[in-house]
Amino acid sequence: MDIASLKGYNFALPDPNDKSRLNNKIATVVYNGMIHPLIGYGAKGFIWYQGESNADRPKQYESLFPEFVQMLRTQFNQGELPFYFVQIAPFDYNRGKKKGDTLLNSAFLRDAQRKSLDKIPNSGMAVTMDIGDADFIHPREKQEIGKRLALQALTKTYHYKGFASESPLYESMAIKDGKAMVKFKNAPVGLTSYGKTITQFEIAGDDKKFYPATAQLVNGGVEVTAKEVKNPVAVRYAFKDDSPGELFNTAGLPASSFRTDDWDIVTELK
Repeated sequence: MDIASLKGYNFALPDPNDKSRLNNKIATVVYNGMIHPLIGYGAKGFIWYQGESNADRPKQYESLFPEFVQMLRTQFNQGELPFYFVQIAPFDYNRGKKKGDTLLNSAFLRDAQRKSLDKIPNSGMAVTMDIGDADFIHPREKQEIGKRLALQALTKTYHYKGFASESPLYESMAIKDGKAMVKFKNAPVGLTSYGKTITQFEIAGDDKKFYPATAQLVNGGVEVTAKEVKNPVAVRYAFKDDSPGELFNTAGLPASSFRTDDWDIVTELK
């Protein structure tokens, strides 16, 4: 991938003589001003804090983000440099909207970021589900975010041992007797909600209608049920725009939001 290939993703690429090329909302402007001047310098790896402007294009992001990382690695020509990134935090993007307005659910972008881990070799993600703010788009706990990125680098790049660095990530789901059992990676000694009731799970049947679910920690995973769903087929966790994280591994790192389905995204506020 190179900058010219952004045309395939419906990005506006201004004519070199067009003054709009100075607009810092344009991808090429940001790239030329903030990334291109660094090419040629030695680097140990990348730290990437994703902005929110992609939040309305999660499907595009699933392919664009891995290609972007590959582009950076190619241009720096130092192999598969580590790439550690921050998952965008929960925030209420729909405040003030009314019926008929376009609905934005940033959980879909967070899920695209989660899926990117399997597409980008030598990568890691700092999850921020527990430090978002529905009323403030920029998480205040910057030091905690920096710590989580540092844990990724210390274990994966510098090979320190003896502590955890990765958040729990959805691994699998099994259905039995009307219950969904969800298993997670990166939780070797189990999960915890620190004694609080888990409220952020939803479950759906073939009708694709999600209901608030009862969730219990069972055998290192989460058992999810709802009386309205006799035959579940899909589970989501913390999948609202501003859902607060409430599930952690025993190292205190929050689980990423996720969905087990691939159903279409609702785009209109009803």
